[in-house]
Amino acid sequence: MSLRAVRVGFLVAAVFALVSLAHPRSAAAVEIQRFTTSAGINVWLVEEATVPLITLNFAWHGGAAQDAPGKAGTARFLTYMMDEGAGDMNAKAYQERMEALAMRMSFNAGRDAFYGELRTLVETRDDAFEMLRLAINETRFDADAFARMRDQILTGLRDEENDPDTILARTWSEAVFANHPYGRPVEGTIDSVSAIAADDLRDYKDRTFARENLVIGVVGAIGRETLEPLIDKVFGGLPLEPELARIPDAIIPDASFLRLAELDVPQTVIQFARPGLLRDDPDFIPAYVLNHILGGGSFSSRLYDEVREKRGLAYSVYSYLYPLDHAGLFVGGLATRAERAQEAVDIVRTEIARMADDGVTEEELASAKAFLKGSYALRFDTGDKIAGQLVQIQLEDLGADYIDKRNAMIEAVTMGDLKRAARRLLGDGKVFVVAVGRPTLKTGG
Repeated sequence: MSLRAVRVGFLVAAVFALVSLAHPRSAAAVEIQRFTTSAGINVWLVEEATVPLITLNFAWHGGAAQDAPGKAGTARFLTYMMDEGAGDMNAKAYQERMEALAMRMSFNAGRDAFYGELRTLVETRDDAFEMLRLAINETRFDADAFARMRDQILTGLRDEENDPDTILARTWSEAVFANHPYGRPVEGTIDSVSAIAADDLRDYKDRTFARENLVIGVVGAIGRETLEPLIDKVFGGLPLEPELARIPDAIIPDASFLRLAELDVPQTVIQFARPGLLRDDPDFIPAYVLNHILGGGSFSSRLYDEVREKRGLAYSVYSYLYPLDHAGLFVGGLATRAERAQEAVDIVRTEIARMADDGVTEEELASAKAFLKGSYALRFDTGDKIAGQLVQIQLEDLGADYIDKRNAMIEAVTMGDLKRAARRLLGDGKVFVVAVGRPTLKTGG
């Protein structure tokens, strides 16, 4: 590596460290500039000139749900190939150039979106944006790089064949989503990844990467006048409209069931769930507060108190709302010894039913509000986090004013709202359960 690359590398590492140690900023202090470029691309920008760093986060609606039947893992496979050569640079040359620029670029695929991120110093900004342009528009898919990445993915899949958490996730998805695209593992399977060809990656990219389904969030030492042409340079050559397959709404089971996957391990890993709410549901915020009290508040939650503190059944127990584009779920989990799995599940069911029937106390509601409002600023204490929030807010179509009004929405939740949310979210208290290990469990409620 050149002396300049070493110098820049040390500088960018120091900048990243300074950013990560920054004092949390108020969410209300985030000033978002929204504009549309000449190529019709919508951009959200937060200028932050205190450090010479730019963070660009972006995402395309689509994600692994757009994987072709029999080719699960295509979107995730593509994330591995995005920096494996582009333009006139093969994988080695491309990655050496990234290293010389001290830039960071990454890609990821979720169920409903394909994500990307670029982090660069201001002094190498133009070259870093050009590297991103090449990755997105001129991905090479060289045979040697493709084979190497597929071998790497397959090795990882084989290593996870006996991993309890992996088995749990796949068993759960299959049980809950059945033949829906959400039922396919995002990372694929050994068989599906083995069936993927380079043309499948090209086809996915051509269908999904477009301007209309693209959202962008930028934070850093850059203004609109400088940023706008860079955005158009990177993304302006993409098709206007994507060719996305229609994804139907998933039909979530509304009855208790039990699915076991036997594995000879000392711990039993358990996941429980119920139908939940979509992100745009008017009761989502009350349900969010309710879940914090039940199992989302870690040390302060009812499930933590009953399962861990009082009985020592598990090291941790949790629950969360899981809103997807085409399904809403209430999900939770824990790990415990096989012989105590039934006891742990019974306690979870009891607490869910108790909250469904009796609701929460005024003290619990006040405590949850205080925590949820106070901790919100921690989502904005670095440029990277802010850029991620800008993208997620756009993906969920919450509106640019969501940051300003979110805490007021939490504060406005009443006991009546929680009772209504409890009826909808927790219903009759019954859950479906998926477990991996050697437990003796019964379906129950």
